Amino acid sequence: MSITENDVKAILSTVIDPNTGKDYVSSKSIKNITLSGADVALDVELGYPAASQFAPVRDSVTAALKGLPGVGGVAVKVYSKILSHAVQRGLKVMPNVKNIIAVASGKGGVGKSTTAVNLALALAAEGASVGILDADIYGPSQPMMLGISGRPESTDGKTMEPLENHGVQVSSIGFMIDPDEPMVWRGPMVTGALQQLLEQTNWRDLDYLIVDMPPGTGDIQLTLSQKVPVTGAVIVTTPQDIALLDARKGLKMFEKVGIPIIGVVENMSTHICSNCGHTEAIFGQGGGEKMCRDFGVEFLGALPLTLSIREQTDSGRPTVVADPDGPVAAIYKEIARKVAVKVAEKAKDMTSKFPSIVVKND
Repeated sequence: MSITENDVKAILSTVIDPNTGKDYVSSKSIKNITLSGADVALDVELGYPAASQFAPVRDSVTAALKGLPGVGGVAVKVYSKILSHAVQRGLKVMPNVKNIIAVASGKGGVGKSTTAVNLALALAAEGASVGILDADIYGPSQPMMLGISGRPESTDGKTMEPLENHGVQVSSIGFMIDPDEPMVWRGPMVTGALQQLLEQTNWRDLDYLIVDMPPGTGDIQLTLSQKVPVTGAVIVTTPQDIALLDARKGLKMFEKVGIPIIGVVENMSTHICSNCGHTEAIFGQGGGEKMCRDFGVEFLGALPLTLSIREQTDSGRPTVVADPDGPVAAIYKEIARKVAVKVAEKAKDMTSKFPSIVVKND
C-alpha cells in the first residue's frame, strides 16, 4: 500500500516542536511534501531563528516518518523564516526592520543593558539578522559592552551606517560624543535623537532590532510607544520588592499604550560565590515569577549574579560571545528562543498586502 500525504501529516501531527509546544502540522510548519514511491521528502519551516535546533528537529521528524509502514528513504530539510509581525495600531512596520523588541525596566541598575546585548547576540547566534539600538541617550553603554569605538560613516550626509561587532549592527549616541561628556539635554532633544538614531541608521535587513531602553516611564518610553512600530517588550527586573514595584509600573505603561508584553526576565536571581560555588538568593526569591502570575505574562527566565557576566560585558565580549557553551550563555539563549517564539506566534503584519487607498474629490 502506497503512502499518502495524509499519512505523512497524520504521523507528524503527533510530533511536538519542543520550543513552541505545538505539533508541526497544526503550526503549519510542514511544507513541500513530495512522495516518490516509498520515499518521502519535505521541509520544516520554523518561524523563529533556531540554527542550533535544526539537527534535533530534523532527527525527530525523520524518526517519526521512518515509523510509517512501507516508508523507504526520508529527506527532511529544516530552515527558519522570520516574518514581520503586527505593531501598534496606526503605525507601519519599518521597511528594513521586521520586528522591533524593546528591552525595558522600571528602574536603573537591574542589568537591562546586559540582558539586551546578550539577547541580541543569542538571536544572532541562532542565525537571525540582528541590530541593537542604544536608546539610553543619557547613559549609552552598548559601545563599551560590544567593544566598538569610532564614528559611524555617512555616504549621503543624511543617513549613517551602523557600526558592527560580533555579528550585530549597532547604533548609539555614544558613537558621536566623548565618553566623559554628559548629555545635558531636555526631553524634546532626547526624543528627537532617538528618532534620528532609529530612522536615519541604514539598518541592513534586520529580522530583529533590540532597543535598549533607558529606565523609567518618561519621554523616551512615550515616544517609542507613539511613533516607533514595536512588536513587543521584554521587562527586566531583579527579585527584590523595590525593583519589582518599578517593573510593574513599566509593564503597565506598555499595556496602556498598546505594546504587548513578551515576558519578564529576572536578573541577579541568585548570587553564585566565585570561591565555593555556593548559591544564595540575596535579593529575595520568586518575585519575577509572582509578577508574571499577577499580570498573566510569561516568565522568560532567571539569570544569576556572577562575576563573570560583569567582567565579560565590561571587556566588550558579553557572555554569549565570551563563553558561548557555558551555563549562563545557555540561559540567555533559552530566553532569546522564547522571545523569538512569542514573536512568531503574534499576528503577522499584513500592511504590505493591502493597497494604499486614496480618496479624491472630482
